[in-house]
Amino acid sequence: MFKKLIISAVIVYSVLLTGCASVPMGSIEDDLALKQFTLPAEDKAGLYIYRDSFVGQALKKTVSLDGQVIGETANEVYFYQAISPGQHTISTESEFSDNSLTFNAVVGKNYFAEQYIKMGVFVGGADLRLVSEIEGMKAVKECKLAKPLLAAE
Repeated sequence: MFKKLIISAVIVYSVLLTGCASVPMGSIEDDLALKQFTLPAEDKAGLYIYRDSFVGQALKKTVSLDGQVIGETANEVYFYQAISPGQHTISTESEFSDNSLTFNAVVGKNYFAEQYIKMGVFVGGADLRLVSEIEGMKAVKECKLAKPLLAAE
């Protein structure tokens, strides 16, 4: 009996972590333009934040930049923000508290941050990491632009 209960719990948990979530999407035109990866304006840096994990597809996770919510992520979506040079902090909600990533932006450079889902005790948690330009561009090409709540700087 206990074995059947454990197996049932694992199946339910797996379904919850692999379903699909949806978020408001940006325009196709903006998506295509941003996937050209042109360098930002001469006084800005570019920031792509994407999520392309198989685990946790049913979960939406809020992502913030410097304390302001950009929006919610779902699998295979990305956000783009033009940012000022200097120190920035990206945060994402996780199971018990936010996880953060701080980096220094340089004018004229694009940055790529991956939000990934990890197994949690009750629900999946999320974390962030900076990735190389090559890895980031490849991943963003497979994602679609999400509509941000935060207006570009």
